[in-house]
Amino acid sequence: MSAVAAIVGVGTTGYRTDGAAGPDLAYDAIGLALADAGLGAADVDGVVKYSVDSSASVEMIAANLGLSDLGYWAEVPHGGGGSCATVQHAVAAIAGGFADVVVCFRAFTPSDFGEGAKHNSATLWARRSGVRDFMRGAGWTSMFDTFALACQRHMYDFGTTPEQLGAVVKACRRHAGTNPLALRPEPVTVEEYLEAPLVVGPLREADCAILPTFGACAVVLTSAERARDLRATPAYVLAAAASSGERTLPYWEMHPFRRGEITHFASRQVATRLFGSAGLSVDDVDVAQIYDCTSYTLLAQLEDYGFCAKGEGGPFAEHGALELGGRLPVNTHGGHLGEAYVHGFTHILEAVAQIRGESVNQVPGADVVLVTGGAPGPSSALLLGAGR
Repeated sequence: MSAVAAIVGVGTTGYRTDGAAGPDLAYDAIGLALADAGLGAADVDGVVKYSVDSSASVEMIAANLGLSDLGYWAEVPHGGGGSCATVQHAVAAIAGGFADVVVCFRAFTPSDFGEGAKHNSATLWARRSGVRDFMRGAGWTSMFDTFALACQRHMYDFGTTPEQLGAVVKACRRHAGTNPLALRPEPVTVEEYLEAPLVVGPLREADCAILPTFGACAVVLTSAERARDLRATPAYVLAAAASSGERTLPYWEMHPFRRGEITHFASRQVATRLFGSAGLSVDDVDVAQIYDCTSYTLLAQLEDYGFCAKGEGGPFAEHGALELGGRLPVNTHGGHLGEAYVHGFTHILEAVAQIRGESVNQVPGADVVLVTGGAPGPSSALLLGAGR
């Protein structure tokens, strides 16, 4: 499959753990991405953002950046699950002739889960699905509770060990150690990991994404044809796919209450569509940027995307397999466990860096990079290629 669109610009504000205004973060990241592409506000005719991003409306973005006569705009729901779906929307807009240059961004602040979340669609449906009245009242207060329960089941069914989760953490923290943007760059051994305090068993502090994070990321896409004439090396979108998952529930946090197995995510359906549309397989993937709001999320997606069989994610991750020089280098920027938590957008930026040969932890010959969105679902993913 030949690519119809490419990422031609990336920008990030960097990351911090104290206050910063969401709109300012958004404007800065978008401006940096346009500059990276060698484009200006006058070139942009499409914008895609998250529905849970409370930084600014599309109208505010357009007004403050001087964007004129947008022909396409969209808001993608589902938090981290929608990260790669923003790019999917942009590709569809470009392929359909609705826009020529599309900006996708995420400006992340804790307000998105507090004051800014009161009226977004995800929060409204969470209330109506019973999350507020049933789950929150019983002490189910965060995403870590959801993933902890699924992880416990994985351990029960397949014998997954804390040491194997520690291997995932160790890999991400090793990669964060050379990343000047990383908020958690200190390396950790598996032995040190096992001494970290529990957040909700079996997940430890080191297993969980860096919160709070303040920061924004943006990417600029245009047609594959135009991309060849722009400043930066294009990262071609070889495939983009999404799935709501089987037997979809009203809200993703209720995943452990679904009927049937809870140890796979919507990523399994995404993988089939993604590799099928690209005409590629996991054997073609040189490096992977896998959504890691917890170490278990990454481990389970190794299985869902077919790098190993269900239940074999733990053994796959052991003994440095996910580190540079291993069988499958993952999250070469440090991921959510080592760099920062911006709902998967940092993973997209790192994938582009790998394609360009600019990563702080460059994988030689990185021609195909997998990027995955949040789990359990809905979820989305990308395959980016160098076009060499």
